[in-house]
Order: sequence, then structure tokens, then C-alpha cells
Amino acid sequence: MDSIDVKALAKINIGLDVTGIREDGYHEVRMIMQTVNLFDKLTVKKVKDGTVSMSTNLKFLPVDDDNLCIKAAKLLINEFGIKEGVEISLEKHIPVAAGMAGGSTDGAAILFAVNNLFNLGLSKKDLMDRGVKLGADVPYCIMRGTALAEGIGEILSPLPPMIKCPVLIAKPGISVSTKQVYQSLDARFDSVKHPDIDQLISDIKAQDLKALCSHMGNVLEEVTIPMHPIISDIKQNMMDHGAVGSMMSGSGPTVFGFFEDNKTAKAAKEALTESGMVKQLYLTTLFNNR
Repeated sequence: MDSIDVKALAKINIGLDVTGIREDGYHEVRMIMQTVNLFDKLTVKKVKDGTVSMSTNLKFLPVDDDNLCIKAAKLLINEFGIKEGVEISLEKHIPVAAGMAGGSTDGAAILFAVNNLFNLGLSKKDLMDRGVKLGADVPYCIMRGTALAEGIGEILSPLPPMIKCPVLIAKPGISVSTKQVYQSLDARFDSVKHPDIDQLISDIKAQDLKALCSHMGNVLEEVTIPMHPIISDIKQNMMDHGAVGSMMSGSGPTVFGFFEDNKTAKAAKEALTESGMVKQLYLTTLFNNR
């Protein structure tokens, strides 16, 4: 095999709580992560000259050693002393800097691709152990599905599959600084409302969408929304057009909404398109790897 095509799937957070700040500056979290069927497409080809190179459909994305795809490929190539290199082609669809683990999932997909391309024989756990060196979200992006993430996000516990429902994903034409969001959270940490992650887990186990939506929470909304009120406007628009629940994913600015049926979700998508509030809008489904 000289070439392999892989899909890198995005994630949303059904619940996101920050429980503490560590001495090294990292934040302790409890999050419910969920993969969605929105993905980037990657093609990885062997090259004889031993180089690792990359191209993408988005000109503003870096394609040097700062890109997680390059880092992921080199991590395995260097560890196993592989003499050949790879040429990576990325077709980007996941919104960039949007709280959907777009970079992390691309890095995870490259670990999977290089493992298979060179027959390294690494298990999913082996890849996850290496993925944490690239970023806290990378192990989850290898694992996929519904999971509880703790620690800095790298301690993962599989959960029962999420309730099946259509999901609408909307990103406004703004960027959010994750660093600034967490700094703002630190400044008012003692006064923010923390979501009940254990209750959300119970709702998933009970397959109760309405209960889950009533308990969803993202502690970062309290600092991101005041900086970018359009996030709240998008949430309200989804709720006004039939969403059972709507929330910001990660540190934002992406907003998602859960719907009971495709007809309502499609009408909500049309309404949000007409509103002019969003730059990228996708109607998709939740991914279940079991």
C-alpha cells in the first residue's frame, strides 16, 4: 500500500466543566465528548526521499512543523526509524479554531494513517498513548464516540452511545482565543455555574434527549458569550426554530443544536441561513463507533 485515505471527525462537548487550575497552568476538566459526522478528508502517500510535506485547500493554514499533521507523522516516522517519508493532502471542512478539535482530529487521523501505511502494528491504545504527546484532545479523537474526559482531557472513560438525533452545527464569522477565554474564567472562577456532568451521564444512559438538553452546560459560555454575544443569538435562533437544546462547543464560537427530527432541523437550518449570523453551517448526525 502506497497511499491511504482517512476521515478526521469533529467533536462537540455535550457538557464541559472546569474543576480546578493546576500549578503548571493547565486546567482540570470534566467533559462529555461526542464525535459528529462532520469531517476533514486526508490522503497520505509514501515518498521515497524521506521528507514529510503537506498541502491543504485553505491557504491560511500553516503547513510547516507547527501543524499537528506534520508533528504526528514525524512522531511515528522518527520512533520507528522509517526511511521513507509522507506527503499529506488535507481537505478541510471542520471549522477552524472553533471548539471542535479540528487540528487534534487531523493529527489523530495521521497517526492512524501512518500506522496502517507502514504496517507498524500499533493498537488503538498504543496510538492514544502517543497522541497525548501532541495534545490533550488527540487521544479522544483516536477513540471517538461518547466519552467522559477528565484530567486535562486525556483521561478517557467510554460512555454508552449518545441518543440518536439530528445535530445542527453553526459557526459565526469570528474567532475566539482559547487562551483569553481561560484567562477570563480564571479571573471569576469562584462565581461561575458548574454543569452537573454526572446528571448528563445518567441522561445518556436513560436515552432521554429532553432531560439531557435541560441539563447541558458549558462553564466557558459564561466568559465567551459576554465577549461575543452573537453566540447567544445563534443559540436563541436554534431554540426559536425547534431545537430541544443548544449550546456552545468547547471555548467557542461554534454552536450546536439537537433536534427530535430531520424536518424541524432542516427548517432551522434554513432560518439560520436567512439570518446571516453564521459563516459555516452543517446539518449532520452523531457518530457512534460501537
